[in-house]
This record gives sequence, structure tokens and C-alpha cells, in this order.
Amino acid sequence: MVILIKVVQLLLSLSILVIFHEFGHFLAARIFKTRVEKFYLFFDPWFSLFKFKKGDTEYGIGWLPLGGYVKISGMIDESMDKEAMKLPPQPYEFRAKPSWQRLIIMLGGVTVNVLLAIGIYVVMLSWWGEQYLPNSEVKYGITVDTLGQKLGLRNGDKILTLDNKPVEDFLKIPATIVLENVQTIQVERDSQKVEVVIPRESISQILKHKSPEFISFRIPFEAADFAPGSGAKSAGMKVGDKIIGIGGKTTLFFDEFKSEVQKHKSETANVSVLRGTDTVTLAIKVSDRGLIGVAPKSPLDYFKLKEYHYNIFQAIPAGTIKAYERTAEYLKSLKLLFNPEVKAYESVGGFITIGSIFPSVWDWERFWELTAFLSLMLAVLNILPIPALDGGHVMFLLYEIITGRKPSDKFMEYAQITGMVLLFALLIFANGNDIVKLFR
Repeated sequence: MVILIKVVQLLLSLSILVIFHEFGHFLAARIFKTRVEKFYLFFDPWFSLFKFKKGDTEYGIGWLPLGGYVKISGMIDESMDKEAMKLPPQPYEFRAKPSWQRLIIMLGGVTVNVLLAIGIYVVMLSWWGEQYLPNSEVKYGITVDTLGQKLGLRNGDKILTLDNKPVEDFLKIPATIVLENVQTIQVERDSQKVEVVIPRESISQILKHKSPEFISFRIPFEAADFAPGSGAKSAGMKVGDKIIGIGGKTTLFFDEFKSEVQKHKSETANVSVLRGTDTVTLAIKVSDRGLIGVAPKSPLDYFKLKEYHYNIFQAIPAGTIKAYERTAEYLKSLKLLFNPEVKAYESVGGFITIGSIFPSVWDWERFWELTAFLSLMLAVLNILPIPALDGGHVMFLLYEIITGRKPSDKFMEYAQITGMVLLFALLIFANGNDIVKLFR
């Protein structure tokens, strides 16, 4: 069921993005009276699932969910309709239009993708507002896994700055370390300021790490609920008890108890709890998995999130700024792909990776947040100067505008084929990475 929910969210999100992207090309073409022969969601080699014709345009849904397309008359695109290009240009064809009009038509898709992302952010901010966990609220310090320890961090550290720059949003710390190539982390450790130097190979290790939460927040361990058959509940533990030790070892925080209880698997251990002002010792049967059947209180009970609420007029500039910031973050992540030391290309993923970022339960706020980001990602990727992408056509059109010379149809055919081969190779590589990860 979880996989189905993720797949449905992925297909819905991609469908929205493809329709809006292709509509951008469609609208610009129609404004300049350029004929659009087809407008398709998904590709339709050999047959389509659904189609109808209105005016000069055939609208339909293909069976291959790898994107979509509009077929514009007189344009060398993925359809590679060479026969039509042998005929004399017609006034309604793309190739008969001035270069500036053709440029606008090619930029229509990415323009609409950017506007769509801004629009989604504006509606989200005006409807849900915005909230984040201030770094100053993480008063108990952090917890780190083995990767965090390799970086030089310790449980209980309080992160002050990254490269001596303040950090406002605690949950953005891991991404900031990667995208900003942070060299040092300043922490408070045992009431002293300590500078942690991040090893050079750390970025590569972070990108390969299975969990992004190699740095998390530390919380006390206060009983909020019990699992069925809980050993703690059977021993007399109550909701609200604060667990402060096990087997004579003081454990004031959840991570400390979680680590220490592993030493008492399948044993009956003495667990110390603070009940009001009294300290109570309970003899609790620990399972063979190192569990006592207690759920801690939510972190929201310990931390106060910072919230912003916007009316529609405030949300417009805020949504625009958010789209700009997300685009800048994505460009920085793309830059990592070309750094051989980081080996970010090993973390490139295809549809499985994209699908995995959607939540396992339907969450409209998360869905629209991801759709907005994917829209910006689609815009950035499409504007790259690669033949077969919008950016490739834009590159050749700019050359034509600057030099006054139009590349020949034969050259454009070869460029289109080269671009398609490159894109298919990237598609195979990305999805191949996904398959390899499944078996690791």
C-alpha cells in the first residue's frame, strides 16, 4: 500500500508538471499562430490510451509515462519527421517564424514551470503558512550516528555556526554542510566552544549515506505511550515518568538510554524513573531486540517552532523568494555532479529515487511542496544547453540571433539525435543506479 501511495503521488505530480510545461510551449505557439499538431501527456509510440482532435491539434494520453510533448509543425523535435521538413516552409510552421518568436516558443515550457512553482508556493504560504525549528531551540544538543561521529561531532554538542556563519533553521544544517561545502562547524561542548574540522571526503560519504538524519536533535526520555505487551508497563511504569537510568548507568536523554539498553537484551534490568519529585526503580524485562515497549514524547513538546503566517499579498513576494532559494539550492547540487572528489554522480537516481521522496501517507502540503520543487528542477534541467532539450534549441536560436545565420536542417537533425542518445544514456544511468541500490 505504501508503494502504491508513493507511485500515485509521483504520477500525479509528473502529470501536472508535464501538462503545464507543454502548455507553455503550446500557448506561445498559438500566440504566434504556429500550428501545434499534437499535445500529449506521456509518450505514445505505436498507440495511445486516449485521444481526440480539436481544430488542428490532436490531444491525447500515451502509455509510456516518461514525460510528454507537443509536436509543433515545421520543427525538428523528438518525432524526427524528416519528410515534412523536405517540403517548402508554410506560414503556420515553426521554421517560418522569426527567430525571436521561435525563442519565446522554446522558452514557454520552462517559464510556465517557474511560474507554476511560484504559484504553488504562494498558495501554500497563504494557506498553511511556514514553520521551522530554530537552531536556538535545540537546547539539549544533538545526536549523531556513525557518520556524524566521523565528521567529528558528538552526542550533546550544540551547533553554534557553520564556517562561523549563524544557522537559523536546524533541519537545514545537513543540506547546508553539503551545498555550501562547509569546512568547519563551531559547537558548544561541555560548556566550551570547540571547532570541528570536517574531513575532505565527508561530502561524498554524506551523499552515499542512507539516512539524511546523521545529525538530529536530542530529547529527554519521558514515557508518552506503551506498546502492546510492554515490559515497562507490566513493571509499573506510568505515562509521564521520566527515564533517567538503567542498570546503574545515568541516561538523561533518549539516545543515551537507547544505546545503553542494548547491553541488557533479554535481561531484567533495573530502570530508574523520575515520577514527580520521587525517583523510582523498576525491574523491567528487556526484549531480545533491546526494547522495553515505551514511546517517548513528541519533540514538539520540547521545542517551540517558529511560525509565519501570510495573507495573499504577503505570500506573493515570499513565494517568489522561496522559488529563487530552491532554484539556487538545486543549482548548487548540480554543481556537485562535476566535482570528481565528491563523486555525487554515484548518488544520481531515477524514478525510484524521485518516488521515494514522497511520503508514505497522503499529505497534500508535502505533495505540493515536492511538486513545486520538481517543477523548478524540470525548468533547470530543460534549459541546459543539450540538444533535444529546450535549452539546446535556445542555444541554436541565440546563435542564429547573434550571427544572423541559421543552422541547417541537417545539422539540427544530427544535433537532435545526439541529444536524444545522451538523454537516454543519462536515463539508463540514473535508473540503473536505482536498481543497483535496491540490491545493496
